[in-house]
Amino acid sequence: MGREAQVGAEAVRDDGDAVTRALVENHRQFLSFLERRVGDKAIAEELLQSAFVKSLEKGGALEGEGAVAWFYRLLRNALVDHYRRQAAEGRALAREAQEAQEPIEDPELRRTVCACVGALLPTLKPEYAEMVRQVDLESRPVPEVAREAGITPNNAGVRLHRARQALKNQLERSCGACAAHGCLDCTCRSRPGA
Repeated sequence: MGREAQVGAEAVRDDGDAVTRALVENHRQFLSFLERRVGDKAIAEELLQSAFVKSLEKGGALEGEGAVAWFYRLLRNALVDHYRRQAAEGRALAREAQEAQEPIEDPELRRTVCACVGALLPTLKPEYAEMVRQVDLESRPVPEVAREAGITPNNAGVRLHRARQALKNQLERSCGACAAHGCLDCTCRSRPGA
């Protein structure tokens, strides 16, 4: 290596050392800057470490005070990216929560449950059986069923609650433990009146 190349390499190394020194000396201020904006020290430290890695990739192209200003710009960009990721994760979680609340129509499950419940409906009081059949099996709205039955929606709600309780008791008597813990894997044969 010629003398000029060697002097040039040392100058770059010295500039790189000066940049690194400037960034290390401002570590506490950088961390404080991030922590105030994200409200979590661990996240602030993670963002700061990522920014330090990026600054090392940049090399010795920066000098002294310019390095600190550039590093703050780098931190601001890291914050923007952090909040974008957070917003995207929030939207994804909201979508998942919405989908979890939507009923999943499983025709096989519906046939099985309807057959089991349908076999026990005659064991209930007639007004209870009719309420469960219309609201739960036919998916009709309670106010509509109440209007047809000539009762108030509140009265229909109470009747439906009592009907479901009576049906639950009949299922537990008929199907035993599987009804109390979930009928998805039910192996019993409905025994009305059992």
